[in-house]
Amino acid sequence: MAGSHQGSRNTGYHHISRRDFVKLTTVALGTIMGAAVGLPAIGFLIDPALKSGGKDAWISIGKLEDMPVGAPHPFLFTRTRVNGWERTATNYGGFVLRRSENPQDTLILSSRCTHLACQVNWREDAQVYICPCHDAKFSLEGEVLDGPPPRPLDRFEEFQTDEEGNLLIHVKEG
Repeated sequence: MAGSHQGSRNTGYHHISRRDFVKLTTVALGTIMGAAVGLPAIGFLIDPALKSGGKDAWISIGKLEDMPVGAPHPFLFTRTRVNGWERTATNYGGFVLRRSENPQDTLILSSRCTHLACQVNWREDAQVYICPCHDAKFSLEGEVLDGPPPRPLDRFEEFQTDEEGNLLIHVKEG
Protein backbone atom coordinates (compact mmCIF):
# COMPACT_ATOMS: atom_id res chain seq x y z
CA MET A 1 0.00 0.00 0.00
CA ALA A 2 2.12 2.65 -1.29
CA GLY A 3 1.14 6.22 -0.45
CA SER A 4 -1.23 5.16 2.27
CA HIS A 5 -0.61 6.63 5.67
CA GLN A 6 -2.82 5.16 8.23
CA GLY A 7 -1.78 7.28 11.23
CA SER A 8 -1.87 10.78 9.72
CA ARG A 9 -5.21 11.95 8.57
CA ASN A 10 -5.48 15.52 7.38
CA THR A 11 -8.89 16.68 8.53
CA GLY A 12 -8.22 20.43 8.06
CA TYR A 13 -8.15 21.20 11.79
CA HIS A 14 -5.15 22.39 13.73
CA HIS A 15 -4.76 20.36 16.86
CA ILE A 16 -3.54 22.16 19.94
CA SER A 17 -2.13 20.52 22.95
CA ARG A 18 -3.99 20.40 26.24
CA ARG A 19 -1.39 22.76 27.75
CA ASP A 20 -1.93 25.37 24.98
CA PHE A 21 -5.71 25.08 25.38
CA VAL A 22 -5.49 25.75 29.13
CA LYS A 23 -3.19 28.75 28.50
CA LEU A 24 -5.51 30.19 25.86
CA THR A 25 -8.61 29.69 28.04
CA THR A 26 -6.88 31.26 31.05
CA VAL A 27 -5.84 34.32 29.03
CA ALA A 28 -9.34 34.73 27.55
CA LEU A 29 -11.09 34.41 30.91
CA GLY A 30 -8.53 36.72 32.57
CA THR A 31 -9.10 39.33 29.87
CA ILE A 32 -12.88 39.18 30.27
CA MET A 33 -12.69 39.41 34.08
CA GLY A 34 -10.12 42.23 33.91
CA ALA A 35 -12.35 44.22 31.57
CA ALA A 36 -15.42 43.56 33.72
CA VAL A 37 -13.65 44.94 36.79
CA GLY A 38 -11.29 47.46 35.17
CA LEU A 39 -13.62 49.43 32.90
CA PRO A 40 -16.06 50.48 35.66
CA ALA A 41 -13.10 51.29 37.93
CA ILE A 42 -11.53 53.51 35.25
CA GLY A 43 -14.90 55.19 34.68
CA PHE A 44 -15.22 55.83 38.43
CA LEU A 45 -11.76 57.40 38.57
CA ILE A 46 -12.11 59.55 35.46
CA ASP A 47 -15.72 60.70 35.96
CA PRO A 48 -14.98 63.57 38.44
CA ALA A 49 -12.41 65.05 36.07
CA LEU A 50 -15.01 65.24 33.32
CA LYS A 51 -17.55 67.08 35.47
CA SER A 52 -17.35 70.78 36.19
CA GLY A 53 -18.90 72.61 39.10
CA GLY A 54 -21.80 75.00 39.19
CA LYS A 55 -21.79 77.62 36.50
CA ASP A 56 -24.16 80.57 36.50
CA ALA A 57 -26.67 80.71 39.33
CA TRP A 58 -29.31 82.89 40.97
CA ILE A 59 -28.30 83.61 44.57
CA SER A 60 -30.59 85.02 47.27
CA ILE A 61 -28.95 87.89 49.17
CA GLY A 62 -31.80 88.68 51.56
CA LYS A 63 -35.30 90.10 51.76
CA LEU A 64 -35.68 93.34 49.83
CA GLU A 65 -37.96 94.81 52.50
CA ASP A 66 -35.13 94.45 55.08
CA MET A 67 -32.82 96.65 53.00
CA PRO A 68 -33.19 100.38 53.75
CA VAL A 69 -33.86 102.91 51.00
CA GLY A 70 -31.00 105.37 50.42
CA ALA A 71 -28.25 103.56 52.37
CA PRO A 72 -25.94 100.72 51.23
CA HIS A 73 -26.88 97.36 52.70
CA PRO A 74 -23.96 94.83 52.79
CA PHE A 75 -24.32 91.19 51.79
CA LEU A 76 -22.01 88.16 51.68
CA PHE A 77 -22.25 84.65 50.25
CA THR A 78 -19.92 81.79 49.37
CA ARG A 79 -20.04 79.61 46.27
CA THR A 80 -18.30 76.27 46.09
CA ARG A 81 -17.14 75.06 42.73
CA VAL A 82 -16.12 71.47 42.06
CA ASN A 83 -13.73 70.91 39.19
CA GLY A 84 -12.78 67.24 39.08
CA TRP A 85 -11.30 66.50 42.48
CA GLU A 86 -10.59 70.16 43.24
CA ARG A 87 -13.09 72.00 45.44
CA THR A 88 -12.82 75.80 45.49
CA ALA A 89 -14.83 78.11 47.72
CA THR A 90 -15.15 81.72 46.58
CA ASN A 91 -16.52 84.48 48.78
CA TYR A 92 -18.61 87.20 47.22
CA GLY A 93 -19.80 90.39 48.79
CA GLY A 94 -21.32 93.67 47.90
CA PHE A 95 -23.77 96.39 48.71
CA VAL A 96 -27.42 96.81 47.76
CA LEU A 97 -28.50 100.41 47.28
CA ARG A 98 -32.25 100.87 47.03
CA ARG A 99 -32.81 104.30 45.47
CA SER A 100 -36.60 104.16 46.01
CA GLU A 101 -39.39 101.75 46.99
CA ASN A 102 -39.49 100.51 43.38
CA PRO A 103 -37.59 97.18 43.29
CA GLN A 104 -36.26 97.96 39.81
CA ASP A 105 -34.64 101.16 41.11
CA THR A 106 -31.95 99.16 42.89
CA LEU A 107 -28.17 99.23 42.42
CA ILE A 108 -26.14 96.19 43.45
CA LEU A 109 -22.38 96.75 43.68
CA SER A 110 -19.55 94.29 44.20
CA SER A 111 -17.39 95.01 47.23
CA ARG A 112 -14.18 94.16 45.35
CA CYS A 113 -12.01 97.11 44.46
CA THR A 114 -11.31 97.21 40.73
CA HIS A 115 -7.62 97.92 41.40
CA LEU A 116 -6.39 94.83 43.29
CA ALA A 117 -9.67 93.17 44.37
CA CYS A 118 -9.41 94.22 48.03
CA GLN A 119 -12.72 94.41 49.91
CA VAL A 120 -14.10 97.96 50.11
CA ASN A 121 -16.02 99.16 53.17
CA TRP A 122 -18.80 101.73 53.44
CA ARG A 123 -17.91 104.73 55.59
CA GLU A 124 -21.15 106.36 56.68
CA ASP A 125 -19.46 109.51 58.04
CA ALA A 126 -17.69 110.23 54.73
CA GLN A 127 -20.44 108.77 52.49
CA VAL A 128 -17.85 106.79 50.47
CA TYR A 129 -16.68 103.25 49.95
CA ILE A 130 -13.01 103.04 50.99
CA CYS A 131 -10.48 100.45 49.87
CA PRO A 132 -8.05 99.66 52.70
CA CYS A 133 -5.24 98.62 50.33
CA HIS A 134 -4.49 101.95 48.61
CA ASP A 135 -7.00 104.32 50.19
CA ALA A 136 -9.12 104.42 47.05
CA LYS A 137 -12.53 106.04 47.37
CA PHE A 138 -15.76 105.33 45.54
CA SER A 139 -19.03 107.28 45.56
CA LEU A 140 -22.36 105.91 46.82
CA GLU A 141 -23.05 104.79 43.22
CA GLY A 142 -19.61 103.10 42.92
CA GLU A 143 -17.85 105.76 40.81
CA VAL A 144 -14.11 106.33 41.41
CA LEU A 145 -13.49 109.47 43.48
CA ASP A 146 -9.82 109.02 44.39
CA GLY A 147 -6.97 106.54 44.09
CA PRO A 148 -5.63 104.03 41.55
CA PRO A 149 -8.76 102.02 40.54
CA PRO A 150 -9.11 101.96 36.74
CA ARG A 151 -12.92 101.81 36.73
CA PRO A 152 -16.00 102.03 38.98
CA LEU A 153 -17.03 99.16 41.26
CA ASP A 154 -18.46 96.23 39.33
CA ARG A 155 -22.22 95.79 39.34
CA PHE A 156 -24.50 92.80 39.51
CA GLU A 157 -26.63 93.84 36.54
CA GLU A 158 -29.11 90.96 36.56
CA PHE A 159 -31.38 90.74 39.58
CA GLN A 160 -34.98 89.92 40.44
CA THR A 161 -37.24 89.31 43.39
CA ASP A 162 -38.97 86.02 44.01
CA GLU A 163 -42.49 85.43 45.32
CA GLU A 164 -41.29 85.58 48.95
CA GLY A 165 -39.69 89.01 48.42
CA ASN A 166 -36.08 87.76 48.36
CA LEU A 167 -33.62 89.69 46.20
CA LEU A 168 -31.83 87.32 43.81
CA ILE A 169 -28.70 88.20 41.85
CA HIS A 170 -27.35 86.37 38.84
CA VAL A 171 -23.76 85.26 39.48
CA LYS A 172 -21.69 84.27 36.47
CA GLU A 173 -18.68 82.01 36.83
CA GLY A 174 -15.51 82.76 34.99
